[in-house]
Amino acid sequence: MTDILDIDFQHDDAMAIDEAEGEMGISKVKARATTKKGRGFTSGNDRERFKNFDSIPTATDDSPESEAQRSVEGYILICTGLHEESHEDDIHSKFVEYGEVKNLHLNLDRRTGFLKGYALIEYETYKEAQAAKIALNGTDFLGASITVDWAFVKKPKYVSRRKH
Repeated sequence: MTDILDIDFQHDDAMAIDEAEGEMGISKVKARATTKKGRGFTSGNDRERFKNFDSIPTATDDSPESEAQRSVEGYILICTGLHEESHEDDIHSKFVEYGEVKNLHLNLDRRTGFLKGYALIEYETYKEAQAAKIALNGTDFLGASITVDWAFVKKPKYVSRRKH
């Protein structure tokens, strides 16, 4: 990380340094200089400046949505164990039975062109995604057993193990 010196320099005779002063002149300059490290250089709390950004509302701990984390546009499921020769239309028709599929993302292997074995499916509402997760988890799809789960989950709450 780079250090930046901020020298408070004023054009008066007290700060005038010539070569005759030598080390004494340098020590005067160093005494007036302040070192600032890192980002920002501000002395205040930056959180106050940035507190008005958009945020994703989170569910309360008592609600059924507390296990799944909502993404920006909806709830995303990850489906693993897909057969490598599955097509987007096959997967879409299977998941659209439980609600409107907002987005379907498949990763393909560059070398072979086949599916890598997983898909990301996005639903608008929690109820649609939950219905698909419950109904399709562990089912057989094109000769392969698939697993459906939440792509994003909330982190567990920290519980202290220390006894006071």
